[in-house]
Amino acid sequence: MNPVLTLTSDFGQKDPFLAVLKAKLHSMLDRPSIVDISHEIEPFHVAQAAFVVQHSYTHFPEGSVHVLCIDDTISPENKPIIAKLNKHYFVCADNGILSLISPKIKPDEVYEIDVKQVPNDSFDSLGVFVYAAAHLMRGGAPNVIGDKRNDIEISLPFTPSVGNDKNSIIGKVIYIDNYENVITNITKELFVEIGQQRPFTIQVRNNEIKQIVRSYAEIIRFDIDKNKRVEGGKELALFNSLGLLELAIYKSNPKHTGGAASLFGLQYLDVVSIHFE
Repeated sequence: MNPVLTLTSDFGQKDPFLAVLKAKLHSMLDRPSIVDISHEIEPFHVAQAAFVVQHSYTHFPEGSVHVLCIDDTISPENKPIIAKLNKHYFVCADNGILSLISPKIKPDEVYEIDVKQVPNDSFDSLGVFVYAAAHLMRGGAPNVIGDKRNDIEISLPFTPSVGNDKNSIIGKVIYIDNYENVITNITKELFVEIGQQRPFTIQVRNNEIKQIVRSYAEIIRFDIDKNKRVEGGKELALFNSLGLLELAIYKSNPKHTGGAASLFGLQYLDVVSIHFE
């Protein structure tokens, strides 16, 4: 499989920035294979972008180039870099995002992009990132356009804590998706290890959930006639495909009735705890 070029940004779809980014790439590459990961990252929200990229980039072919345009203004404290990580290339600002994407795997190589090589005196981050990404997609070596570095900016990921008596897990909200489902940093592995099959209560502000289902649909009583059972609006907890505890409202429309985030009153980094009996 041929490598592809992916884009992740906080540009949104309203402004011309995304179109300009793609236009620049098409002007430098012959029919590039470009995939949008997300352009709805909240402005400057590096951790949110890291979560989205962390759980998507490995599905692309090895050797793919991932351009991350979040908090990317070039400055003496925010240098543009190329990093080879887990057989993929990342073009981004050195703002801690790589350490959040891969807390356990360190980059094999890191290069600070030489902005003086960028043509047309385009020293803005957009021009620099496009120049670097195009160079890599053409098979160019990163050391041709950058100087090797030994380290990157480190941002520590948020990890759940376990009570001293091992009767509780205190986690945090790390992502809220398009359905307003709330994803926490509590892993299924930690839940099983600490829970030891004991009864539990998930505490979400003033709400309590006492069971974890295996799928969204499991909350529905399919043994009851469809015309008589209640489907939408039921709160639930499950371990999602990422192995993380997720809170959801079954078939709730965030734009009309609200999803789990708004109905539970949860935001990024709010506390979600589990208490075992």
